[in-house]
Amino acid sequence: MTNSIKNITRSAIAASLLLSSSLMAQEIDVKITNLTKGIYFTPLMVAAHNADSKTYMAGQAASTNLQAMAEGGDISGLVADIENAGGVTVSNPVGADAGNLLVPGASTTTTLITADEDNNNYLTITAMMLPTNDGFVALNGVMIPKIAGTYKYVLNAHDAGTEANTEITTDIPALATGTGATGVATSAEGYVHIHRGTLGDSSATAGASDLDSSMHRWLNPVASVIITVK
Repeated sequence: MTNSIKNITRSAIAASLLLSSSLMAQEIDVKITNLTKGIYFTPLMVAAHNADSKTYMAGQAASTNLQAMAEGGDISGLVADIENAGGVTVSNPVGADAGNLLVPGASTTTTLITADEDNNNYLTITAMMLPTNDGFVALNGVMIPKIAGTYKYVLNAHDAGTEANTEITTDIPALATGTGATGVATSAEGYVHIHRGTLGDSSATAGASDLDSSMHRWLNPVASVIITVK
């Protein structure tokens, strides 16, 4: 084989390997930790998507599917939004065996495999927070690092702005244990914003809130995320 043919062959192999590498799926591990004392996270959605598939924009009205998640913990609509746009998702990494809830102080880890490293390169994580009216935790469309390593983020609580923060048991799906409250807020804000936290009170049968102020108050951040790029 002549040197010129050898050089062409080597170049072709190198180009092929480079092309294959660029088309390889990117694999990341995502560890989520609940940092609160008394707040539970409903089934989580972990998703990789393109830049135009964000689940919400702060300062703007929530979508119907974001409302369903923030008020009732239903992530199915958001999952469908991401997947219909070509993204990939993992739903409820905690699993039914753990009660589908990420409890205070606990962590869960899942592996996410994107279609390739040049697409679906933004990461979103979200879940409703209980007990709240329409509070949710979210990492909203953060670019996934391409260099192998470990990356840490802290997550704030957000308010969907779709329901008044009454803090009354009958307005919250679960985990509110008090009764007899008169209610804290009377109207929804109408837009997504950083959550002010629940107020609660010390009475289980009266007061403004059905939530226990010694357990259910929080200060942001409420969760941490560690991304390991392989």
